[in-house]
Amino acid sequence: MTVITRFAPSPTGLLHVGNLRTALICWLYSKSHGGQFILRLDDTDKERSKQEYADAIQDDLKWLGLPWDRVETQSSRLGRYQEIKERLLASGRLYPCYETQEELQVKRKMQLSRGMPPIYDRSALKLTPEEIKQYESEGRKAHYRFKMTETPIQWDDMVRGPTLFEGKNLSDPIVIREDGTPTYLLPSTVDDIDMGITLIIRGEDHVTNTAIQIQMFEALNATPPHFAHLALIKSKEAEISKRLGGFDIRGLREDGIHPMAISSLFAHLGTSLPVEAYMSIDDLKQNFEMSIFGRAAANYDVADLVRLNSKILHQLSFNDVKPHLDTLGIHDVTPDFWLTIRTNVEKLTDVRDWWHICEEAISPVIVDSEFATIASSVLPAEPWSAETWSLWTNAVKEKTGRKGKELFLPLRQALTACDHGPEMRLVLPLIGRDRALKRLQGHVA
Repeated sequence: MTVITRFAPSPTGLLHVGNLRTALICWLYSKSHGGQFILRLDDTDKERSKQEYADAIQDDLKWLGLPWDRVETQSSRLGRYQEIKERLLASGRLYPCYETQEELQVKRKMQLSRGMPPIYDRSALKLTPEEIKQYESEGRKAHYRFKMTETPIQWDDMVRGPTLFEGKNLSDPIVIREDGTPTYLLPSTVDDIDMGITLIIRGEDHVTNTAIQIQMFEALNATPPHFAHLALIKSKEAEISKRLGGFDIRGLREDGIHPMAISSLFAHLGTSLPVEAYMSIDDLKQNFEMSIFGRAAANYDVADLVRLNSKILHQLSFNDVKPHLDTLGIHDVTPDFWLTIRTNVEKLTDVRDWWHICEEAISPVIVDSEFATIASSVLPAEPWSAETWSLWTNAVKEKTGRKGKELFLPLRQALTACDHGPEMRLVLPLIGRDRALKRLQGHVA
């Protein structure tokens, strides 16, 4: 049987690291097993779903190297959901309700005050035709609930292991809104059936949804797929969520994070495996299995991502990094420049800073003007090479008697306005004699 996974984001915001991790794991698992990966946009929420977010999600997935085999939208399948609605109504598993949100809230508060679970009391099933007619004459429109059975619900979760829910402890969920649009649960189930999904990978916050949806699969005479519920990602502050202000992929891109740093980290976050820097998504997918994931929370620290990012950047050739620099608007970088500075960048945006130092005007840091004057007086003539720095510093050493840090640091500060950075023997030829001389003289150059 062909493995088919799906990533089903709602286009109500930018892709963040929480749902990116789900997409990545779905892709890696399906491709590791020669299967298919479907991108499904759950866009039935008319008010919050935006085309700009749908476009951004697809753009981010492409940037990360996660192509899909096909893309589906729930908004194009509303007719299919209407068919299923009628089918479930006819079988008695769907029923109309007329309570307002305020009335439901009052019921919920009363149940909680009595120490009872907030489970819907099914009072709508007891409405007489006259009561229904009265509600409708008041302008009320029905919403529809799926009727749960008391049958125990169980499955062998690929992350959590054997999982059991008692149907009697679950409230009948609203699956059709008053305006006729479906909520998450029903269309998701219908799509998973129609698209032949064999494994649903998602966060553990969906465990209760899974119990409900298993009964929906059975009500529609379909065999439920396998399930894997991932432990949620947590930062130092809270669980990652776009509603809680998590880290969006677009922001990480703009900050200069390489896509393989993101994939390398989140593919193994919360697993028994060490997080290592992978240079290609194909390497990462080899022998990928769900058994590596545990139930403990996956702790995310952006500092870990930056450290991983620097390891990847330090290994990139100029040809590999050039497209990423172009995307960030850094166009004039040369191969020699990249090879000089790459081991001193944590993020791609750092390249811009070093380009500014080597090719544009900066304010030099002159700690000792007399020393700088002497250094400028013995500055070698061009052409310069990687040997020029050694020849020059030896000449300055003979003139001043300085050595070690007292010799090298003030020269670095005058030429780069930094205390640390790439090897000066490589940086000096990039700066050039004219600019170096002006900086030693204290000029902005």
